[in-house]
Amino acid sequence: MPSHLVFLGLIYPVVGVCLAALTFSNNALPLLYPLASGFALVGPFAGVGLYEISRRRELGLSVSWQDAFDVLKSPSIPSIVALGVLLLVIFLVWLTTARLLYESLFGYAAPASYAHFMNQVLTTPQGMRLILVGNALGFVFAGVVLSISVISFPLMLDRDVGVAVAVYTSIKAVVMNPITMALWGLIVAAMLLVGSIPLFVGLAIVMPVLGHATWHLYRRVIEPPHPEEAHPAA
Repeated sequence: MPSHLVFLGLIYPVVGVCLAALTFSNNALPLLYPLASGFALVGPFAGVGLYEISRRRELGLSVSWQDAFDVLKSPSIPSIVALGVLLLVIFLVWLTTARLLYESLFGYAAPASYAHFMNQVLTTPQGMRLILVGNALGFVFAGVVLSISVISFPLMLDRDVGVAVAVYTSIKAVVMNPITMALWGLIVAAMLLVGSIPLFVGLAIVMPVLGHATWHLYRRVIEPPHPEEAHPAA
C-alpha cells in the first residue's frame, strides 16, 4: 500500500480511539458497539479524501497525502459538506436510538463494569433482545445511508452537481442494482466493524481499501464525464 495512503489511514484509528475513550470515561459502555458499527453511517463522508486520491490516480496526476485535501477546492464542496452533515445527524440519531433501546431493557443505571456489561448482554434474555432488535434497527439505518450515499460523494467530486442530484442518482443506482449494492453494503459494514474491533487500528488499512474500491464501484456505475463536465485537475 502506498505510504501516503498509510498516512491518511492512520487518521481513522486515532479518531476512533478518541471517541471510544469518551464512552469509557463517561460510563457510556452501552454505546461502544453502536459507535463501532455506526462508523459505517459516516464512512462515506469520512472517505472523501481517499476518493479524491483515486480520482487523481485515474487522471494520471501525481498523488501525495496532501492531495486528499484538494477536495476542499472542489466546486461541489458545499454539497459534499451538506450531505456529510446529514450523515452525521443520522449517526447521532442511531446512537440515541441504541441508547434508548438499552435503557428500555436494562434501565438507566450505568453498568458496574465492563465485565458486568458483557455478562448482561450475552447471558440474559434482555441481552438477546438487545442484540436482535439493535442489529435490526442498525440494518435499517445502514440501508438508508447506503441508498443515499453509495456513489453520491464520488459523483460530487467527479462532477459539479448538487446534493439532490447526487442522492437521486445514488438511490437510482441502488434500485437498478439491488443485489450488487446490498452485497457491497454488507462488505463495507463487515470490514468497518472488523477494522473497528481491535481498538480501531484496522481502520488504517480498511479505510484506504474501501475508499479506492468505492471509487471503482462508482466508475462502474457512472461513466467518466466529458471534459467540459469534469472538475479541473488540481
